[in-house]
Amino acid sequence: MTRAAGSSNEHGPRRPTAADGVVVVDKPAGWTSHDVVARMRRLASTRKVGHAGTLDPMATGVLVVGIGRATRLLTYIVGADKEYTATIRLGVATTTDDAEGETLATVDASGVTSADVVAGAAALTGAIQQVPSAVSAIKVDGQRAYARVRAGEDVELAARPVTVGRFDVHEVRPARTEEGSPVLDVDVTVVVSSGTYVRALARDLGAGLGVGGHLTALRRTRVGGYGLDVARSLDDLGALPADEPIGVVSLADSARATFPVRELSADEARALSYGQSIGVVEGAPAATVAGIDREGRLVALLEERGGKVRPALVFSPA
Repeated sequence: MTRAAGSSNEHGPRRPTAADGVVVVDKPAGWTSHDVVARMRRLASTRKVGHAGTLDPMATGVLVVGIGRATRLLTYIVGADKEYTATIRLGVATTTDDAEGETLATVDASGVTSADVVAGAAALTGAIQQVPSAVSAIKVDGQRAYARVRAGEDVELAARPVTVGRFDVHEVRPARTEEGSPVLDVDVTVVVSSGTYVRALARDLGAGLGVGGHLTALRRTRVGGYGLDVARSLDDLGALPADEPIGVVSLADSARATFPVRELSADEARALSYGQSIGVVEGAPAATVAGIDREGRLVALLEERGGKVRPALVFSPA
């Protein structure tokens, strides 16, 4: 899919406005997350569209897009854990820690064994301190790190705590660069906390093995409760009849995929809709909870404070 394809029907009949909810997009390679949001604004016939968790242009896979009032859920969804499949090339380090950067160094990786790779991945599993890739969207003195790098500055970012829940090594394949240097291509699955850079894991795996490394392929397969099984391509969404709104995951189902649920009585739903507090349920989770009424509507996101359950965000009435 090319960006030109994404502009089809752009000047055709205006599609009916989509309902408030979430659309899980299978982002194509070569598109930025901003490109996807721009396309979804046209498809949903509203400017109130956002996404939960940026994917680099090289990456594909799950991009959770919120439409209408569902954009208020994105702050919570973006903090969910994420799962990826990836390919790491050991033996080549790049400026961006992925295949889009310039080569910094090439090292013969033929002496690295599969057991070495598994041990290196294990050392990067669990709670770790990770230095983000210099070419990232993290702000340094008010300016994005990637902008400073492109301006020729040397950028050093501070390490920060992240959690790598899984770093599973699958196939380890000998390969060669275009210049003929022996390298290893490693297929992995990782599950990581929000804010983890998978390309930094590739970099650090290679550095730990003494040969350098970078990411050559990345596909996000899950964000929290949203997986590829419910993802749709932009081509499929754009192929829907122009007089039909695109389908969404409803506000209530979006909340169910993200939060524990508290079923509300009619009185509780009414109180919360006016911003009032309700009683605590013994044994209820301390985390943010979705309050859903007997008609299956999302009323509010709830938090327990001061011995009461209070609405953090009210959705009903619309």
